[in-house]
Amino acid sequence: MANAINWFEIPAKNLDRACAFYSAVLSGDIHREDIMGTRMGFLPHAQEGVGGALVEGEGYEPSDSGSLVYLNGGTDLADPLSRVESAGGNVIVPKTKISDEIGYFAIFKDTEGNKLALHSPA
Repeated sequence: MANAINWFEIPAKNLDRACAFYSAVLSGDIHREDIMGTRMGFLPHAQEGVGGALVEGEGYEPSDSGSLVYLNGGTDLADPLSRVESAGGNVIVPKTKISDEIGYFAIFKDTEGNKLALHSPA
């Protein structure tokens, strides 16, 4: 098994707002599609890598409790983290060192009310 996670979905009440937020924070385009009655915005990812989407539809309820997804913060998570608040989110835990070997993390709340994290080596 290459990864314990192969796909994740982040609930959204307003997909357009959520796509604008993540596009700004991650500096990437988010491709949108309607799939079987569910609106989805696909986050940037490598073809062979772990991917995920923003999802608006029945049964998808944003939450700040439950599982915590760590998004790739690039080489230095300070870059995407610096765009969280201007995009409408809130930084909950600033960039924090875990260890020299593991790197850094930060936690934020998105425009939909979800709690997520960023991770980077520096």
